Amino acid sequence: MRDHTPTPRRPSSGGGGRPAGVGDQIPRGLLPARVAQLLDDDPALTAAGVTERLGVHRNTAQAALTALRAERMADVMEQRGVPAAQAAAALGYPAGLTRRAGILAGAIVRGRQARPYLADVARALHARGWTTTDTPPAIEHPQGDECFAALALDNPEAPAAALVWSERHGWRTSTSRRHPLGRGAAWPPPGPGVRHLATGTTPPPADLVKALESTG
Repeated sequence: MRDHTPTPRRPSSGGGGRPAGVGDQIPRGLLPARVAQLLDDDPALTAAGVTERLGVHRNTAQAALTALRAERMADVMEQRGVPAAQAAAALGYPAGLTRRAGILAGAIVRGRQARPYLADVARALHARGWTTTDTPPAIEHPQGDECFAALALDNPEAPAAALVWSERHGWRTSTSRRHPLGRGAAWPPPGPGVRHLATGTTPPPADLVKALESTG
C-alpha cells in the first residue's frame, strides 16, 4: 500500500532576506533611499546583500542597485568627462558589479543631453494647441541601453494620441495616451495606426509638427 504521508519540508538554509512567498518588506518608494544608505557604507554592495539586509526580492534589489549606481556614475561621467569604467572606479564600485550599470549610465548621460531638444519639441506641440502644457517629457530607459520619451497629445483634436521618441529611431505616433511606449518599448511597435514622423532622430520641432499635421 502506497504511503501518502507528506514529506516534511526542509528548513531554509538562508540566514535572512525575503522568505519564500512573502512580498517585499519595504515599499518601492522608500527602497532607493535605503539602498543608497547601504551603498554609501559599502561600495561593493551586491544584490544579495541588499536582499539580506532589506528583505526584498533579489530582482528588486538588483534593479534598485543598478539604477542607483548608474545615476551616480552618470554624474561623475558628466563632471569629469570620463567613461563609465573610470566613473565606477572613482566611486569604488568593483568592475564585476557594474557592467549593466555602466550601460545604463551611458544612456542616462545621453538622455540628459537630449533634454533641451525634447523641451523645444514640447513647446512646439503646445504652441500648436495639441497639449495643455509645455512640460518636457521624462526620459525613460526601459531596455537599459536606449533613451525613450513619450508625449501625450491631450487635445482630442490632435492627429495622434501621443508621440514617442527613441534616440535610435526618432519619432513615431502612438495610439495610447496612457501607455504610449507599449510593452518593452518595442521598435517598430506592433499594431496598426502607428506612423514614423519626419526624418532623422532629432528633426527640428517645426518639421515634426508638419509631419504630424500630414497624418491628420
